[in-house]
Amino acid sequence: MTGLERFVEAKRGEIASLERMGAEELRPWRGTRPSFRRALERGGVGPLAVVAEYKRASPSRGVICETLEPEDVAIQYAKAGASAISVLTEERYFHGSLAYVSRMAEALAGEGISVPLLRKDFIFHPLQVAAALATPASALLLIVRLTPDARALRDLREAAEAGGVEAVVEVFDERDLALARESGARIIQVNARDLVTLRVDRNACLTLAEKRPPKEGELWIAASGMSRRVDLEEAARRGFRAALMGSALMEGGRPGEALRALLRGEE
Repeated sequence: MTGLERFVEAKRGEIASLERMGAEELRPWRGTRPSFRRALERGGVGPLAVVAEYKRASPSRGVICETLEPEDVAIQYAKAGASAISVLTEERYFHGSLAYVSRMAEALAGEGISVPLLRKDFIFHPLQVAAALATPASALLLIVRLTPDARALRDLREAAEAGGVEAVVEVFDERDLALARESGARIIQVNARDLVTLRVDRNACLTLAEKRPPKEGELWIAASGMSRRVDLEEAARRGFRAALMGSALMEGGRPGEALRALLRGEE
């Protein structure tokens, strides 16, 4: 079983649980969601806007940091200059929880801070989109290889956007990118980690941007393999507007300090 197949199998129980829920339990959240795209377009103090990720564990790294609560990390990231915050909600392999989205949003609101939250998970079913709409998330992740059909991918994206949640569509290669564009994706995340093999190839990520550069109206995010300021600078030169960073910030147990140092060029 490949890495991607494992992740799909891990979500079957969640989908079955969602199917048993009533409409009341999946009622859309009615608060104000800060725009994910506009936050990235504004940029930050570094060469790229940074989507800083709360990441407790991963299949490739094992436990990364489980001593920090989502509320603390959200405030640290926001005060350190994150343009947005990614919240891993997959439970089995990443030790996440959908509840972390609401907990982070409440903590940020308590500090008077408005930073958009991205629900990062393996989403391929309409009920998973509905579950995201029931949280304060500003955006959710859709992965082309989980939904390798442009019409189905478009349906999921439009369902999210109809509820006020932006869709970040993740690709790995030219074929994925073509499907993402056919589906109408406007926020495109290029992941250097192939979720089938779990290998990271940051050069492939950058090469894709060179061969098939962002089109007008597209905002591109570089993900995985980004750990140094020079990585951000190189991605910016290739046309990326933002970078998603998780392990590199979390592994030392001081994610806010790590992000602040990176953005200031003080690694």
